[in-house]
Formats: sequence, structure tokens, C-alpha cells
Amino acid sequence: MEMSMPDLLDLHGQAMAEFGRRVRAVRMDQWARPTPCEQWDVHDLVNHLVTEQLWVPHLLAGGTIAEAGDRFDGDLLGEEPVATWEVAAREARSAWLQPGVLERTVHLSFGDAPATVYLWQMTFDLTVHTWDLAQGIGEDDKLAPELVDSVWEWARTQNFAASGLFAAPVPVSDDADTQTRLIALTGRRT
Repeated sequence: MEMSMPDLLDLHGQAMAEFGRRVRAVRMDQWARPTPCEQWDVHDLVNHLVTEQLWVPHLLAGGTIAEAGDRFDGDLLGEEPVATWEVAAREARSAWLQPGVLERTVHLSFGDAPATVYLWQMTFDLTVHTWDLAQGIGEDDKLAPELVDSVWEWARTQNFAASGLFAAPVPVSDDADTQTRLIALTGRRT
């Protein structure tokens, strides 16, 4: 999907805000609850997104996976998971908003890619995992329609099955809304 750079950055900011709102809603007794991501409970899911945000400044500065070593491995949430999310999200967002950042090449696990590809991937992941987190904690899982529409338009052109990161898409009815289609594309059932 063609989108101007400021619009894509705004979309990413919206996805971060949606996820952050759900993180702030997690109660102390909910961190061990399951999520639609079978291998992750709420704690693991938030840790995954924190880890992704921590990678952003390093990768946007030209760093490689090898150079980072195991710096971003393991449980990074600590005793204050919400505060940890807030700091990681703020630092990642600041890195994305640097002048000229979207013209850079980033060194990802699958090879070098334009920063815009990385930004789409991050926006997609935040969006889908917002739904996962909402499901895990029993919060409102309705995502902003303009976010869902834009992410769906991008995601439907991707070959997620080949990546092995998601289960096969789940069939949906012809009259399914866009959010249902987006979630089903990743093998999740609504």
C-alpha cells in the first residue's frame, strides 16, 4: 500500500497508542493469563513487544543483529512492566521520528530492508498484538478503523504463510469486517 511517510508514521503512532492503552489496563492478576498467541501469556506478549521496541533505536542507527548480541534476549519487563513498556515505546517512537530515518536501510534478521518496510512490519505487529492483548485481559478489542483498514491493505499483500511466523489464515464469511479479516489472516479466530 502506498502511503506518504508522515501518514505511515502517524499510523505507527496510533498502533503504539492502541497497544499502550491495553498495557496500562493489565491488572496485577492478569499477567499470567493466556493470549491468542499460544506460546505467550500476557507477560510474554508484552515482553515481546517491549523487546521489539528496544531493537528500534539500535537498528535505525545502522546496528546489526550480530552487534546487539544477546542484549535484547530474555525477560526484559522487570518489576515494573508498564513503566518498562512506556520507556521502550517512547525511545522507539523517538527513533522513528528522527529526520531522514525513513530513507535509511535497516539490517533485519532476513536481510537488509528499507526502513519503511520495517515500519510497516512494526505497525502490523503492534496492531495484531493489541488485539491479542485485549483478548488476554478481557478489554475492548475493537481497534481504530483507519488503523485496521490501512494495516489490512498492507498485510493482504504479504506472504505470511511463507514466513512461518503465523498459522495459516482462517476462513471468514464474505461479510466479515476488516478487523476480522486482518485477525484471520494471521491464523487467529475472532
